[in-house]
Amino acid sequence: MHYNYKYRLDPPEALTETLLHHVDTCRQLYNHVLYKLNETDDIPARYKVQGTLPGLKSWWNDLNDIHSKVLQMVVKRVYDNLSTLKAQKENGRAVGMLKWKPPREYRSLTYNQSSFKLKNTSGRPVLWLSKIGEIPIALHRDVPENATIKQVTVKQEPTGEWFATFGIDMDEDTPEKPENPERVVGIDVGILKYAHDTDGTAVESPDLSDERKRLGRAQRELSRKEHGSNNWENNARPSLGAMPT
Repeated sequence: MHYNYKYRLDPPEALTETLLHHVDTCRQLYNHVLYKLNETDDIPARYKVQGTLPGLKSWWNDLNDIHSKVLQMVVKRVYDNLSTLKAQKENGRAVGMLKWKPPREYRSLTYNQSSFKLKNTSGRPVLWLSKIGEIPIALHRDVPENATIKQVTVKQEPTGEWFATFGIDMDEDTPEKPENPERVVGIDVGILKYAHDTDGTAVESPDLSDERKRLGRAQRELSRKEHGSNNWENNARPSLGAMPT
């Protein structure tokens, strides 16, 4: 079965600049591939487009800074978005063409199958990424020993925080259908009630008014600071100690 495990990253300033460079280069490649596909009437197979990447590196020097698997996943991202758009059109939805990605809408990069590793360096866990380096990671829960890590996506949230999401496969069978389905209880998350099950039990919605006010104050304070400044960084990124367990 497939699972996603998400962890917070704490890259130092130098690695943050490297990550931002890699993400923005991937964004530019995404826009380049989309531009080329929009110029042709017959969209080629994805692997044919991936085969053009070595040629691009001969004149696009920044691509040489990025691992080849990461670049291939950028092409896959374009084709996945095209497939989603096609499915929406076939379902009768009025949709337009894919648009180029501005920096605020492209915040991640993905390593697939190889060139990444969870390591323990000097007693602290780190995520090693090829052509980037070792990034401290808050492993608030262990990856199961019987799990196979298929890929990792590194993303910067709008708050400035960095996270790594591991796509893992576990050697588990799909749960069998229960012998007595009439004894199964269904749970529905609602609006008036937080949860309601088929036995008639209801759970009241939690009161998050204080947290909502606190978040509003923090967002207003952040909006008054210059983006990228030390004050902005301190306000946008809480300490690793706040990571839930």
